[in-house]
Amino acid sequence: MDLPGYNACTEKHNVTRWKEFILIGITRPPELQAPLFGLFFTFYLVSVVGNLSLIILTKIDSRLQTAMCFFLRHLALTDLGYSRALGPKMLVNFAVDQPTISYNWCVTQLTFFSMFITSEIFILSTMAYDRYVAICNPLLYTVIMSQRLCQLLVAIPYLYSILLSFLTIIKIFLSSFGGYNVIRHFYCDSLPLIALRCSGTHEIKLIIQIFSAFNLMSSLLIVLVSYMLILVAILRVNSVEGRHKAFSICGSYLTVTVIFYGTLFFIYVQPKSSHSFDTDKIASLFYTLVIPMLNPMIYSLRNKEVKNALYRTCRMFANVLFKIHCRIH
Repeated sequence: MDLPGYNACTEKHNVTRWKEFILIGITRPPELQAPLFGLFFTFYLVSVVGNLSLIILTKIDSRLQTAMCFFLRHLALTDLGYSRALGPKMLVNFAVDQPTISYNWCVTQLTFFSMFITSEIFILSTMAYDRYVAICNPLLYTVIMSQRLCQLLVAIPYLYSILLSFLTIIKIFLSSFGGYNVIRHFYCDSLPLIALRCSGTHEIKLIIQIFSAFNLMSSLLIVLVSYMLILVAILRVNSVEGRHKAFSICGSYLTVTVIFYGTLFFIYVQPKSSHSFDTDKIASLFYTLVIPMLNPMIYSLRNKEVKNALYRTCRMFANVLFKIHCRIH
């Protein structure tokens, strides 16, 4: 049975500006609320701790001041940004009978989510290019991937994502919504919000689909070309052990990349006729909770330099705690 929010424009309702929206959430059965809260809280906690630790580690350790670690830090920042924008409110909604979100917080949530998710798309492609230069042009790596270029490759996605985010927000929220305020999602996403509007829906949907397709396809093209060139370089390696190691690293990178791009293509680029908000919610869980949790493990714990830095930092803190313990006793 369809929710009334989807008939808001077919019936005669007063057009209004709501003070809050009702979120349908992930699932309705009460017996699933507690187990899902525990599961998603674990995902969120691991994501926050992992990404925050990576940001701090790559900032304070002098041996991690490389281009790769610079991009890893910003990848962790974007992961932390959009999971932080969605996670706490989603967890709170498990504990209430009627999950709601205020109008202003809905605007804020969608702004930060779209900004960080767009930034991550292009940072992933930048990381693929960085790996291409490191493997295919190792002697010129430090010259090509200069500090200025790295900062530029990160600054451009941030500026672009901010502009695109504000464009989307203005187009969605400038006009009023229909007579119902029910959002069929667990957060304020653009497509469920557009479904509540009574006018201009075709234009904003077209804008979102065009920009989503451009963002995903352009960044994915960079990723695919980079890894194809890396693959060619790996196949030329005579050492079986070196080839296996390179394949292992690229396989890990590509696993997260495929999941991330696949879910975004599924939600934002698929034809209108094939849209199902219930299916979109399941897909959204992958890139809002699972991928931010996996990224620190795959991109960092499999990196020898980061693991060594983590070991040094843990040993330093252990020594500090030991000295404090000895002074107390």
